[in-house]
Amino acid sequence: MLIKNGLAATSEGVRKADLRAEGEVILEIAGHLDALPGEEVIDAEGLWVLPGGIDAHTHFDMPFGDNESTADDFLTGTRAAVLGGTTTVLDFPEPTPDETMADGLALWHKKADGRSFCDYNFHMTVSAWNVDDADGYRLMAREGVTSFKAYTAYYDSIGIRDDLMYRAFKAIKEVGGILLIHCENGDLLNAKAAELASKETARVRSHADSRPNLVEAEAVSRVMDIASLAEAPVCVVHVSTGDAISRIAARKAAGQAVYAETCPHYLLFDASEYDSNDLRAAGFVMSPPLRAPEDEERLWAGIKDGEVDLVSTDHCVFTLEQKKRGLDDFRNLPGGVMGAETRLELMYHFGTERGLDIGEIARLTAEDAARIFGLYPKKGVLAPGSDADIVIIDPDSPHTLSAATQATATDYTIYEGIAVSKKVKHVIRRGKHIVTDGALTEEEPGGQFVRCGSALQTGLKR
Repeated sequence: MLIKNGLAATSEGVRKADLRAEGEVILEIAGHLDALPGEEVIDAEGLWVLPGGIDAHTHFDMPFGDNESTADDFLTGTRAAVLGGTTTVLDFPEPTPDETMADGLALWHKKADGRSFCDYNFHMTVSAWNVDDADGYRLMAREGVTSFKAYTAYYDSIGIRDDLMYRAFKAIKEVGGILLIHCENGDLLNAKAAELASKETARVRSHADSRPNLVEAEAVSRVMDIASLAEAPVCVVHVSTGDAISRIAARKAAGQAVYAETCPHYLLFDASEYDSNDLRAAGFVMSPPLRAPEDEERLWAGIKDGEVDLVSTDHCVFTLEQKKRGLDDFRNLPGGVMGAETRLELMYHFGTERGLDIGEIARLTAEDAARIFGLYPKKGVLAPGSDADIVIIDPDSPHTLSAATQATATDYTIYEGIAVSKKVKHVIRRGKHIVTDGALTEEEPGGQFVRCGSALQTGLKR
């Protein structure tokens, strides 16, 4: 395959270049390459040639409630993701109290193997019942899973307290891994939720009111302290507040190995979406919640200044029917929104409007995830020898996002009616052209499990 005449975000910078792939890898990149006999040629004149997106935060086929799951499983979720230019996802196995890490990994392989259009790996969930499973951590590393996830909330189910967090950091460091953490002060949000639930006005808006900014920022500071004591790296996921990113930036400046992820919904919406207290407002419920406009601006500034390392999606999709159950009691609202299908078009549209170049956006949406989670340089970059994971975007193809045209398996989108000018036209996964002119051309999912090496084996490029 030869891709000609595109503006390419390569490992050497953004430049006009031709790119040749042979088999599953990129063979060469040069200012001009002649087509070989029988070679598939894609003319990318006027288009952007970019590394396939890595979405480091998805929840496909995630169980919740009584025998229910999220609306997107691996089949539908990764179909949507590749149509949106993402070629690799990292999902979250969740072992139950009577299961080991090995059990959880086996179940998520069953969910994903042979059913994913994206290549994939996992962040293993660490809970109170498996935090001291030393054999489990070692087995995960041998199986190519080197990142883990913990929660400072939901103590009645999956969350872990500070002493267990410290032990998890130490154990994960021993196997060359990294711990991702959902940072909210669980005790505070529970107290606030109970307080608000006692009032007649408690509805959708109360979800956000029960989680004020300090609930996140306090947990972020505490988690960074624990990581420092353990001398271990940490990745703070779905950062939503300006206060939290400022605290993270200070630790980065002091030399601590702290990495920050945010999501498009925190960059594009604010808490006024909850004011209607109706089903539409319920559709915007996620944890942490949407914040104030000034938090949006601080996150964009953090992106520009290199304080935010990743833009993932936290794709965790429910139907409106599922969301209805929380209209009378906000504590029953299933939290989660969509994003895997729209992330790249949104980030390349709004990011360039904010003054980012396409190389910076490629770093946020692909390269840094590969570097942090042990996939680089196999994934996340356009360079000779790397996997031929490539997305080609038309920068001047205006269209409007809508539930009526999405592949995501739900009946609404928070991005309804948003106009973007960037359109995913072609997607190549390991040398196979699977999206052509915006349409999926792969009939059976060909994504594969891809092993992760030691986390942070390469430094971030700044």
